[in-house]
Amino acid sequence: MKWEVPSVPSSPHPVRDSVIIYGVLALVIVVVSGLTGGGWTRAVVVAAAFFFGATAWSWWRSNRRPDQERDR
Repeated sequence: MKWEVPSVPSSPHPVRDSVIIYGVLALVIVVVSGLTGGGWTRAVVVAAAFFFGATAWSWWRSNRRPDQERDR
């Protein structure tokens, strides 16, 4: 059995898209923590660390992508 991967065009704004997704996920961290009785301060700190770390990683990876494509 062979699976075909559909051809999906890449986004013209990959970093912006990542920032939106990571922002929503950071908000989910805060909401879930609040609903389960966790501390709001700790949840905001963890969500902020997640957001900035994930955004930095996406930005770094997107900046390396042209170098990797050029080397091929």
